Amino acid sequence: MARVRARVPTTAPNPMNHLRHRNPLRTTRRPRRRSAPTTPELAAQPGPWGRAFGLTAVVLLGAWLGLLIVGNVRAPVGPMNTTMTLRPSATGGTKINISPLGALHLDSHVAPVRLDVNVDQLDPARSQALVDHPERLSGLQDEVARDVEHGTLDLAVRSCVAVVAGATALGLAVYRRPRRALAAGGLALALLAASGATAYATWNPKSVLEPRFSGLLSSAPSLVGNARNIVTEFDIYQRELARLVTNVTKLYDVTSTLPAYQPDPTTVRVLHVSDIHLNPASWKIIASLVEQYKVNVIVDSGDTMDHGSAAENGFLDPIADLGAPYVWVRGNHDSAVTQRYLEGIKNVHVLDDGRAVTIGGLRFAGIGDPQFTPDRSKVPGGEGLQEAAGDRLAAALRAQRTAGTPVDVAIAHEPSAARRTDGEVPLVLAGHIHHAKMEVLENGTRLRTEGSTGGSGLRAVEGKYPDPIEASILYFDRDTRRLQAWDAIKLGGLGLTTAEVSRHLPKENQPGADQSPSPSPTPTPSTPSPIPSGATP
Repeated sequence: MARVRARVPTTAPNPMNHLRHRNPLRTTRRPRRRSAPTTPELAAQPGPWGRAFGLTAVVLLGAWLGLLIVGNVRAPVGPMNTTMTLRPSATGGTKINISPLGALHLDSHVAPVRLDVNVDQLDPARSQALVDHPERLSGLQDEVARDVEHGTLDLAVRSCVAVVAGATALGLAVYRRPRRALAAGGLALALLAASGATAYATWNPKSVLEPRFSGLLSSAPSLVGNARNIVTEFDIYQRELARLVTNVTKLYDVTSTLPAYQPDPTTVRVLHVSDIHLNPASWKIIASLVEQYKVNVIVDSGDTMDHGSAAENGFLDPIADLGAPYVWVRGNHDSAVTQRYLEGIKNVHVLDDGRAVTIGGLRFAGIGDPQFTPDRSKVPGGEGLQEAAGDRLAAALRAQRTAGTPVDVAIAHEPSAARRTDGEVPLVLAGHIHHAKMEVLENGTRLRTEGSTGGSGLRAVEGKYPDPIEASILYFDRDTRRLQAWDAIKLGGLGLTTAEVSRHLPKENQPGADQSPSPSPTPTPSTPSPIPSGATP
């Protein structure tokens, strides 16, 4: 019987071979594997803080654009046609632009929005009616108050519409989702409402009594008004706002000239200057202030020179023609040579070693700086020298009070010396630090430190920005001889043309305070320290 040997395939059958025998006209689709989608790292979705920040940015930008485009109201205020606008601001307040004369700034509220009032023009008919019929000025404050109230209400409504529309439109453009856009509009409205509530809670109508003027307005003392009128004839907001409107009407009058300043005869006006440092432009500025404010006395708290050399003495000659008595104390850049030269100039009163003099109804006493350091070097024990000089001045003030001739204003160059008179005099003036400052010391003496009326002299070019030129007008009651108010004057430094005047009231003269004479500073018993040997007399 024959054996049949079976052949065993050496390789496994290919399961795909059967497809070769299929109809070639038939095709089958192989299923495709879907891979999991991959998201690039750069396109990662922002977290909740990122989304919140983005929404806030959209809301703020959209609200600002809305206010910028449609958020303003044209409203008449008395004889003026104005445009009222809300603007984002870190400090709030109110700014009244009186083009081309300058601007008026009021610290009326603290909120992230500022009220801008642009005076576009005066209505000729209404202005002429006030000129022809001055009796109508008596009702001007009521008219102004009504106009401001109506204008601010219209502005509030229009601003709400502007911020909501602006934030919603920008939200729709960015997110392309109606719900997100509506959320942006709602958030904008909530922010505006919160800002309005903050402004209402911090509203200060008395801010009109302490304005800051810039531009040409800063050269019109009549706009600031008399200190006594502000203190004793206070009728809060309406009367002062009406006075402002009236003065602006005068500014826009046919002659387009600034109104003449009529000083109150019951006040004494003192111009405080310091640290002129050989700047010749200072004399023209001082002469202008003397003329504009009808200054009674000029007080210079030292450092008029830079090196105190005899060659510089000719710089002092214009003092004789400034138009007011000049009271001077020596600074650390002024030498004994400088002092002797000034003693020979007509109308100059040099105060040293506590010497006192009465000028314009006020009694002044002062002491010169015990150091002479024109190279700005520091002398070992210099602080002790200053304190000793201050003690010497305080002793002189006590002696004057004992003699029945109390001093109203003391003068020293360095604040460290001036502080030693605390309790001995109502007001002490100083300079040296090239920065204006007013403070009340522990025992009631008020210390006024003046900035540099020379803009730091040639040193103005040392820093990134030039130092401003600063001076002050101090208003004193002629009867009580106490400080009623002061105007801080700041002019742009080297190469700048800015100007600003700001009115300030002592706390006891603020509206609502007790208007009885303020108590005298509390005398502090102390033993005067002698000035060490070797100090400059």
